[in-house]
Amino acid sequence: MACDSSAALAPHRQLPVEQPRTERALGSHSPIGQVRAVISGAGGAERRCWSPWSTEPREAGVGRDERRGLLSDPYESFMHHHLQYYGYFRGSLMLKAALLKSKQLLFNHLDGPGVPRLREPRGLFAVPTSRGPLQAPRWPLECEVIKEQIQHIEWVPPEPEPFYQPTGNEPAPLIVGEEKGTVVYHIKPVAKGSYFTCSRVGGARGPITSPAISLEGPEDTTLLFESRFESGNLQKAVQVGPYEYELTLRMDLYTSKHTQWFYFQVRNTRKGITYRFSIVNLMKPKSLYSMGMKPLLYSQRDAQTHGVGWRREGGDIRYYRCSSEEGQAMYCLTWTVCFPHDHDTCYFAHFYPYTFSDLQRYLLAVASDPVRSQYCKLRVLCSSLAGNTVYLLTITSPSQNPTATATKKAVVLSARVHPGETNGSWVMRGFLDFILSDSPDAQLLRELFIFKVVPMLNPDGVIVGNYRCSLAGRDLNRSYQTVLKESFPCIWHTRRMIQRVLEEREVLLYCDFHGHSRKNNVFMYGCNNKSTPAQRLHERIFPLMLSKNAPDKFSFHSCKFKVQKSKEGTGRIVMWRMGIPNSYTMESTFSGSTLGRKSDSHFTSEDLKSLGYHICDTLLDFCDPDRSKFLQCLSELQELLQQQIHRKLKDLGRGQDSDGAWSDISLSDIESSTSGSNSSQSDGLPAHLLSVAEKFHQKKKRLRTRKERNELRQKYASSQGLTCQEKTPVAGERRLGSPTCRTHQPVSAAALCMEDSCGKQGKTAEAGLISDLQRREPNASQEEQREERLWEHKCHQHSPGPERLWKAQQPQPLLITMLTPPQPQRPAGALPIREHLLPFHFQLDGEPHGSQHAGSSVLAHSASTVGTSPCRYRAGARTPSPSQGSLLWRGLCGGAPSSPL
Repeated sequence: MACDSSAALAPHRQLPVEQPRTERALGSHSPIGQVRAVISGAGGAERRCWSPWSTEPREAGVGRDERRGLLSDPYESFMHHHLQYYGYFRGSLMLKAALLKSKQLLFNHLDGPGVPRLREPRGLFAVPTSRGPLQAPRWPLECEVIKEQIQHIEWVPPEPEPFYQPTGNEPAPLIVGEEKGTVVYHIKPVAKGSYFTCSRVGGARGPITSPAISLEGPEDTTLLFESRFESGNLQKAVQVGPYEYELTLRMDLYTSKHTQWFYFQVRNTRKGITYRFSIVNLMKPKSLYSMGMKPLLYSQRDAQTHGVGWRREGGDIRYYRCSSEEGQAMYCLTWTVCFPHDHDTCYFAHFYPYTFSDLQRYLLAVASDPVRSQYCKLRVLCSSLAGNTVYLLTITSPSQNPTATATKKAVVLSARVHPGETNGSWVMRGFLDFILSDSPDAQLLRELFIFKVVPMLNPDGVIVGNYRCSLAGRDLNRSYQTVLKESFPCIWHTRRMIQRVLEEREVLLYCDFHGHSRKNNVFMYGCNNKSTPAQRLHERIFPLMLSKNAPDKFSFHSCKFKVQKSKEGTGRIVMWRMGIPNSYTMESTFSGSTLGRKSDSHFTSEDLKSLGYHICDTLLDFCDPDRSKFLQCLSELQELLQQQIHRKLKDLGRGQDSDGAWSDISLSDIESSTSGSNSSQSDGLPAHLLSVAEKFHQKKKRLRTRKERNELRQKYASSQGLTCQEKTPVAGERRLGSPTCRTHQPVSAAALCMEDSCGKQGKTAEAGLISDLQRREPNASQEEQREERLWEHKCHQHSPGPERLWKAQQPQPLLITMLTPPQPQRPAGALPIREHLLPFHFQLDGEPHGSQHAGSSVLAHSASTVGTSPCRYRAGARTPSPSQGSLLWRGLCGGAPSSPL
């Protein structure tokens, strides 16, 4: 409501000025408008404006009836009664109390008395608590999601599950396809070239469609498939026989690659019947299925009645190449299985699933525990691209002494940057179980270190069932150098968090948990410390200790420490370059172990959880004040390295000279590559920026080699019938008409002047003449020598001219060679022509014939092909000067010609 400065002085009442509705709603009607009733006037005096809603004493002459007159507007009357209902305008004390009770207003007295501001929004991300439900996963709008919540029990097989032993007679079924089969399940794929735009709880809007066929009756034995649940992945199922199905996996969302992870449901099973399943669009040429790995099967009825969970099942397992699509080789995995019950609901999976909801249930249990919550603080690191929460756990014993807290070193652990590698979550689960327990070793670790744990780096990919990428369509483990905060928020905030930790304290260890699809056992990738010779091989001590603590699971011989350029964007290398020498990627196999008592058997979820305990145990050994274990491992590493160097020298045929081995052979030469997955096609910009980048991307033209250029010139010369004119040599004259002479090739003058002495374009040829031309003297013998050197310089068959000829910067006339058709041979005894007419541009400039000017050093030019072999400089020719009005000089110097041609 507007106020006039004369309101406090005028004896009569000031009528309110009409305001727009939005201004009225946000102006004096609001509590903030009441607080700002005092307005400073000119000269520092205060102007007090009276409002009909004010609780201050009203001005003289203003009564109850007059106040009612101000409420004649229905909107103002409604707002007045509405605010009165909530305690406003009933007295000054009540108004002030109501304002101070508001949790959304803060009063900053530094800005002035009673000036409020809104509090920063809180609770943007939900943290699991015992008082509320779990945060519902957010899905892209392209995904349909069923309402059924899928949850499995944890179970450890009582006996080791051995590898499948191939016989060599396993059948390799031919791919039939939907042309000859029946599609029994199909999900509409995401359009090619699309990218993530929006997400919501429950995925796509509207009713859920039925992608599966309907059974014709109780006797119909067709299997019913489903994968539209958390972490599920199956796009199409085609029935090609009574009990045989071809399956197509969905590629990572918004990409056209990465098919490895599968997880789907089948219903309407029959007991005692052998079914065959074939996944027909796998992309990796090598797989652990060729080495005895079996798929996982889960029976819902067994889980309910017998408490049996995931187990390895399958026979006639074969992995082979089956087809090619758009230049991409496709591979097929086929296996047979017998279901344990009729009309059962079963699940198949590549490995033990661990979903985003599983993580939230675990974190809810930790946050609800009054003991574990004291030394485990659950925070939100950031929100993912789809709006799902990325959690950060800070684990340490609370300390009352700030000095003791400041001296603690940090340990950073993360997992599930690749969503299909569920091995990482099970290792992380085992680590958290131990570090949050009441074990004396766990208490000691909490006293010594501050653990920063990101248990799931890529929740979006986990939810939609991706194998390797995020919703940006890119591999996050190649994006740790990114500056695109909005496209890769999980990676950007993780790196920023580690940077803040490094500013406060030393980070002793960084480890990212992964899964490996082509090698057995567990192993690590690290980084060779070349810059500090005093710490040589120290980065290998922790993996070696871990192999001693878990000899039946961890293989040190499979560890690699080579820093490859193709892996520069991985978390391991980026953290190493940030100053963490013990930076690792721990790879856990999808299959099992080939070591010790667990040889030739599959890993269970409990085996992977035990690795989390072994990491804690190895951390204590690594930091033990008694350095005996540390020094023993270092000695073993030095001996092992010497053996590797000797083998390398033997392969090179140099003999085993141990004295020069350390200096002659580097660690990178000994090791092979890390043999990780090739994600080069998933590097770079996110999917939604690719179309924008293509507009600014200009393809560089491939420069032709000298050989290719010469071939083109020869083809052009032969097509035009042009050759270098023959010239009879005379005494004291060099023959210049060589077929290989660059000067005589049919090339344009513009191209000739842009080629340097090496035959590459770039420097101008006229710059190579100036230093010699400016030092010319009227001496015939010297003139002949300089001329010969110049032509030697122009012919690439000779050695290049002096380097000083190409360093001048002043312009000079272009040396242009004209080509002519073959001329009839000159009669014997005829003398060669030594004098030529002046160039045409001197005639245009009005130079008289026979004038001794610099134009004599320029070849004659004509619109048609005229002339003979390159003319020679005449003795006594003067040095050219731009002031002489040469048209060619003005053209080279950028000036305009004096007269049009």
